[in-house]
Amino acid sequence: MLRRKPTRLELKLDDIEEFEGVRKDLEGRKKQREEAEAAAGEEAAAAAAAAATALALGTEHKSREQLVNERIGYKPQPKAGGRAAHFGTFEF
Repeated sequence: MLRRKPTRLELKLDDIEEFEGVRKDLEGRKKQREEAEAAAGEEAAAAAAAAATALALGTEHKSREQLVNERIGYKPQPKAGGRAAHFGTFEF
């Protein structure tokens, strides 16, 4: 591998001004995005509260696990009782 002498880098006033301009632009975009997310978050929270109220007013009260299972289409089978039922599967 060839070795070369270190290169000297000089920071110029134009470079500093360009950096400051880009930084301010990025901060402005970040601020706008945060404001948009906050507004969307408030709307989502209001919708979630309305949905929770609707669930609470419903006649059936289901656990979170039951709601998830229903949503994904999972129908758990009840486990057989007793140790003898588990002996064949080595589940103690």
